[in-house]
Amino acid sequence: MPTTVIGVHLSPQHTFTKHAQGVIELVAGEGVKGDAHAGATVKHGHLKVKGADMPNLRQVHLIATELIEELRSEGFNVERGSMGENITTSGVHLTLLPHGTRLVFASGAAIELTGIRTPCKQLNGFQDGLLDAVREKNEAGEFRRPVGVLGVVVASGIVAPQDSITVQLPTSAHRPMDFI
Repeated sequence: MPTTVIGVHLSPQHTFTKHAQGVIELVAGEGVKGDAHAGATVKHGHLKVKGADMPNLRQVHLIATELIEELRSEGFNVERGSMGENITTSGVHLTLLPHGTRLVFASGAAIELTGIRTPCKQLNGFQDGLLDAVREKNEAGEFRRPVGVLGVVVASGIVAPQDSITVQLPTSAHRPMDFI
């Protein structure tokens, strides 16, 4: 199965759900043009408290459509963009990719993965029980299903549904992504 973009989303306000777009523009060092999380320094409310001048490692949020489909099969009413992602993908298990993986889109735009999105209580505000559905732990104490990955834009360009995605693994030793 080819790795592709299924949907693109943004919200100019800090809302949980992002709205579907025909295209989004990725801006190197900033994120998704017009999105509330764009910027070189942190924009996430919880992280700003820790230090507003910290680098923004959460410029772009990606979720695999396969997760959305799994949650739907469990009875949750989730759609593309409803859990706050900017890009919905298909054909790649995002959370298994190593830290520093680059996702290169048809236009040449590229995102470098920085971490796994930590599920937060806002998921239950969106839909009761959703937080437990995505963060159940196994016997080893690991999260069962993280809610997508986060990254920074390293090359500018346009991203649209049906665009191909090339996965470029880091050339250095692979290390798993941490929750951020």
